[in-house]
Amino acid sequence: MGSGLGLLVLLPFVLVRSLGAGDWKLVGAIGAFLGPERLMTVLFITILIAGIMAVILVLWKRQLGQTLSNIGRMLAALASLHLPGRELSLDNPKALKIPFGFAASIAVILYAAGKIWQAG
Repeated sequence: MGSGLGLLVLLPFVLVRSLGAGDWKLVGAIGAFLGPERLMTVLFITILIAGIMAVILVLWKRQLGQTLSNIGRMLAALASLHLPGRELSLDNPKALKIPFGFAASIAVILYAAGKIWQAG
């Protein structure tokens, strides 16, 4: 159940090329081990970690203006029920990319450490 949930939740992001298939499969594997309830907690933590990584990367690369413009273009595409252009996907070699699998790995470690801390 956890594997299926993880794959299902992230499938739209893979289809629009904003998440790599390797990261997608990793979340499916994590879900197989954790089950659906714990997976959702880990995914929430993963998204927070990836968001923090993204903000740091955008500020480090001084790409705030471009990033805000891209977010506007993505929201406009969503509102018009169209996919954003290829320049706003993983296919763009100039796009800033966050290692989602790394964020997921950190989230699993933090989740496990929290459970060990609670038990001890």
